[in-house]
Amino acid sequence: MSTSTKELDTRGLNCPLPILKAKKALAEMASGELLRVVSTDPGSMRDFQAFARQTGNELVEQSSAGADFVHVLRRR
Repeated sequence: MSTSTKELDTRGLNCPLPILKAKKALAEMASGELLRVVSTDPGSMRDFQAFARQTGNELVEQSSAGADFVHVLRRR
């Protein structure tokens, strides 16, 4: 698994809140840094794929473990 620079726990939040919180966190990060987002929203898998395409941030990794969905983004 990638080592992240910053971690964001969005468990219990539904769309669009995990994306909005990730967007805010990425804005405060330097280019190349990694953000690890943990969510319980199953829709977050496709939401983060679309978010990466639209913003130019790289979706490095996605996985699921139990009820958690983990997304790792690299700041553009």
